[in-house]
Amino acid sequence: MSTTVTDPDPEAAPRKRFSRAWLVRFLVAAASGFALYLSFAPRPLWWLAPLAFTGFALVVHGRRFRGAFGYGFVFGMGFFLPLLTWLLDFLGPGFGPWPWLGLAMALSVYLGFGGAFATVVWRLPLGPLWAALVIIALETPRTWFPFGGFPWGRVAFSQPEGVFVSLASIGGAPLVGLAVVATGFGLAALCLRLKGADSRRSLVAASALTLVPVVAGLAVWPTIGIEAQDGELTVATVQGNAPDIGLALEGRRDELRNNHLAESARLLDKLKASNTKVDLLVWPETAMAMRTGDPGVDQMVRDYGTQAIIGALVRLPDGSAQNSALVWDPVTGPGQRYAKQQLVPFGEYVPARELAKLVTPFVDSVANMTPGDGANAALSVAGTKVGVFICYETAFDYPARESVANGAELLVVPTNNAWYGPGEMSYQQLAMSRLRAVEHGRAVIVSATSGVSAIVAPDGSITASTSLFTADSLVGRVPLRQQTTLSDLLGVTTEYGLLALAIAGVTGGYVLRFRTRRASAAKATREAAG
Repeated sequence: MSTTVTDPDPEAAPRKRFSRAWLVRFLVAAASGFALYLSFAPRPLWWLAPLAFTGFALVVHGRRFRGAFGYGFVFGMGFFLPLLTWLLDFLGPGFGPWPWLGLAMALSVYLGFGGAFATVVWRLPLGPLWAALVIIALETPRTWFPFGGFPWGRVAFSQPEGVFVSLASIGGAPLVGLAVVATGFGLAALCLRLKGADSRRSLVAASALTLVPVVAGLAVWPTIGIEAQDGELTVATVQGNAPDIGLALEGRRDELRNNHLAESARLLDKLKASNTKVDLLVWPETAMAMRTGDPGVDQMVRDYGTQAIIGALVRLPDGSAQNSALVWDPVTGPGQRYAKQQLVPFGEYVPARELAKLVTPFVDSVANMTPGDGANAALSVAGTKVGVFICYETAFDYPARESVANGAELLVVPTNNAWYGPGEMSYQQLAMSRLRAVEHGRAVIVSATSGVSAIVAPDGSITASTSLFTADSLVGRVPLRQQTTLSDLLGVTTEYGLLALAIAGVTGGYVLRFRTRRASAAKATREAAG
């Protein structure tokens, strides 16, 4: 009896190893993206952000352009999908999950290109630093596209506290983000060097890339000023609360107004009982609607006997609406006004309306508001200049910068987060306001319709805050500051400078790759001829 011995498939083992390695990299990329999400508020896990980018770098290192793009995209989906779940509460069941999924995919493409271009620059001297520049530089076009820009989830917004946030006073959100990613990529380079997978990288260089951003952040902290430079104000902010009904809140303006009038009355009774006088009263975003005036609000402000900043949906003569913050005087009534410049896509206007109708018919219920032109970025109120940027504008660098450039000594952020349900959106936005406080060296008053309202010191610390979906109010004494930070002086130069460096790095990476391939081809030709 004979037996036939068949040779094993010589390609089976390599295929199995490839499949297993691909799966591991896929899972690590997704897990690293989720770790980046976990570093965001309301969790105080800022230190997870650099570790997330360590995992990101280890996954894309040594991959081809297309493979690195894919893993970067997976990293992005692991991050943006959980980060933006509040969009489901905002849009409601009528829209389905498609806007949420579509936006997460569009934003993940940026991180896909980040991973791909990181492989191009990694072989340069200080390659991990160049790779970090690429990741942060790609956040700049995110402020342009999609939908007129959506910078939510920038790396810096994971850092309202910790060692890196002090760098906001030097270079704003771009420098904070660069420090976080550079630390993570430096740690990845150190791991690869110890493993022998990146023998060209010295231990000293890899260690320096890991430690320098941390040391720089710690070194800058003593320069963060919090003391008053032009006196102090006692500020009160009213949170009247709102029903948790998402976009349907659009038809409940009178209820919002009445809630805030009622909470204002309760606060006034408390102030009288404690013999406390406030210098400035703040109402949140669109807490009322008005055309020419409002006797109830007028009487409320007179009862306080102090000026107020009132968030209102103002009807213009042509019938369109503007999301505004008005200075309301107890004697003369409404006056100076700031109008929101950066509108919320699909909430305050509908981009590509005809195309959006193919996805959902509900866009017909959203009327386009009229954006502001940036006038009155710093309102003259309560004997000082108060900078105002409204809700979504917190994610963009320019509104707060314009306020300070126009003399603001205090920053106020009216917001209506009742649209977004009980999820994490309000906490994510508060983290941005905390970063802005450090960036500009100003106290920040976050005045929310349904929470989270907060009083933030110039060092980003929270001195008082409220809970979600509850009627409440805050009263606190805040410093007025005039000092200009280096971040204010540099302005947009930091952001566009990093973008230019990243483009130069990618160009240099391709030149190096071309020369290396040409040298290898020439060597192979010589060896063949010899």
